[in-house]
Amino acid sequence: MDRDITDLISGAGEALTKIYGYHSFRPGQQELVEGLLKGRDVLGVMPTGSGKSLCYQIPAMVLNGTTLVISPLISLMKDQVTALRLRGIPVAFLNSSMDETEYRETAYRAACGAYKILYAAPERLQAPGFQEMCRHMEIPLVAVDEAHCISQWGQDFRPGYLKIPEFVSMLPGRPVIGAFTATATPNVRKDILDNLDLKDPVIITTGFDRPNLSFSVYQPGDRDQTLSELLRDRYRQSGIIYCATRKTVEAVCSQLERDGFPVTRYHAGLDAEERRKNQEDFLFDRKRIMVATNAFGMGIDKSNVSYVIHYNMPKSLEAYYQEAGRAGRDGCDADCILLYAPQDVITARWLIEHSDPNPDLTPEEQAQVRDKDEERLKWMTFYAKSHRCLRRDLLSYFGENAPNRCGNCSNCVPDCEHVDITVEAQMILSCIARTGQRFSEKVINPLMRGVLPDPLPEGINPAELTTFGLMDDFEESAVRDITEALIDQGYLECGGEDCLKLNGRSGDVLYRKRRVVMKRKLKSREDPGGEELFRALQRLRYEISADEYVAASALFSDGTLRDLCRTLPRTKKQLAAVDGMGLYKANRYGDRILRVIERYAPEPVTGKSKGSGKTPDHGARKAGSGSFQAFKEKMIAKGSTEAYQSWTNEEDRQLIRERENGKTIREISELHKRTQGAIRSRLKKLGRI
Repeated sequence: MDRDITDLISGAGEALTKIYGYHSFRPGQQELVEGLLKGRDVLGVMPTGSGKSLCYQIPAMVLNGTTLVISPLISLMKDQVTALRLRGIPVAFLNSSMDETEYRETAYRAACGAYKILYAAPERLQAPGFQEMCRHMEIPLVAVDEAHCISQWGQDFRPGYLKIPEFVSMLPGRPVIGAFTATATPNVRKDILDNLDLKDPVIITTGFDRPNLSFSVYQPGDRDQTLSELLRDRYRQSGIIYCATRKTVEAVCSQLERDGFPVTRYHAGLDAEERRKNQEDFLFDRKRIMVATNAFGMGIDKSNVSYVIHYNMPKSLEAYYQEAGRAGRDGCDADCILLYAPQDVITARWLIEHSDPNPDLTPEEQAQVRDKDEERLKWMTFYAKSHRCLRRDLLSYFGENAPNRCGNCSNCVPDCEHVDITVEAQMILSCIARTGQRFSEKVINPLMRGVLPDPLPEGINPAELTTFGLMDDFEESAVRDITEALIDQGYLECGGEDCLKLNGRSGDVLYRKRRVVMKRKLKSREDPGGEELFRALQRLRYEISADEYVAASALFSDGTLRDLCRTLPRTKKQLAAVDGMGLYKANRYGDRILRVIERYAPEPVTGKSKGSGKTPDHGARKAGSGSFQAFKEKMIAKGSTEAYQSWTNEEDRQLIRERENGKTIREISELHKRTQGAIRSRLKKLGRI
């Protein structure tokens, strides 16, 4: 090294603050960065979202020459190069997506030392032209990203990774080697150390735990209905839905499109152009939901994914945790939900048995891999059926100790509450009795809600049916849930053609005051405050991403936007101090960001208004104060004549539909001619926010 170690470490701290906008390293980062700067090989096993890439990018900033990063996927290279360029760092990649002229020009610039970081796939290392170029470059550091791909016992084995030591040996001088991965069992970690031939490495395992992720497993009777309900609860958020097969991806995507969700799809059966377009639609937030096979995600750097739902159970806990870990990379709370059905085990076993054999393995080795896959599937199934803490099960699998209860999974804190439905049960049972126990849920449930079934069955006269419309203020799904709870708990039976039948236990409820309780899903977490400003900043992020044709989350993560809402910076200097911003972005985008903050969160006026001797009045106060009547009259003058009328049942139902269809508070306010505060208050009372 040309410079003193102390200067290099000091330069790393400066790069962390000025380029990345962070004021301290996360756990494990500093040890890995300093290890590389001191000339030692390193192995970093860190969970997704913990900042692994920063551990080799910062040394690349302060070391002389060009750092070579070996990365398995073109999409991963592109995302990282885009993000680094947005920070003003000279960086490039060489891969098969480039035409001949572009490749040649980039290679020439790389040979001239124009880049601090150069990305390449492992297979590229065997190309004679690439090897010759690297022999003439100053390469102080080789970073191996997704290093678990070097292990044949890992779920993403890439034979090209085994050639890395051979490539390193042909360089004029051995560079420092850094290996980084998010998912590695003890056996895989040993393979990484041995196969890369790491010399006296600094080994940092920060732990696999992601405290911001909430884990849940559902075993739904109707998977599509459950999925739709989960998505309605998260209608403003971005998420990924993983399916086991291409056929399932197509079916789920089509159903969600019919339901009106902003959804797209991704699997290997689509042509390259459609995959590219669909991926960009998701990255740029033109489509908030991606339905995909496991072909999607490993190379996707999208920080604002708020949930990952597995429609089918994956084949291994390694695959599950890697895919689920794509949620919450910005540090915000996120949900990882598995929808499990016993059929998933059969599907996964079929996929294992029909997987393409690896030509680089002997038949004996291939049989060992197949046995290992079966073992992984067994542990995945244990997780799906577990009644223990899900986080503990996951961490134990990866060799970590964990408390018996985490307080943030569906087994530790079930996302449901027990609700007394005795009165509702009596209504439904009475209706079944009064209609002769001749009809299924498709007839009984509409009658309870005051809706005429189509066609109206013979012998039904709503005018004479005393139970008709007794539950007219219930949602269709609520009546269905109560009816199914009665069946599950043995208070009802399904006869021929699914006709609902009473039994001895029905009489306990109708005549002997038996109490009936059911589990009901709790409302999802409310978003933090400052929503108007947060949404405005999201819109600005989208506008900039469209102007510059970069993914929105590569500009600013949701975590950075939340920090803006919390700190409300007023100058570019204050803006640069926000986590994840940095000087480059503060100078480049600062004026536009600060204008949005001033518009939605103006600085409060302090003191007294000039010459008046009174505190200035900035709008409506609490009801009963002198200014409230003026504010009310102002709203009526603007056309909000219904702003203070009583709410009707029909208006409540309309409110719920509009909220579920994704309309904003402001849009709903305009439709109903009521204030945003009134809309928000009513929605809260209805349990919709």
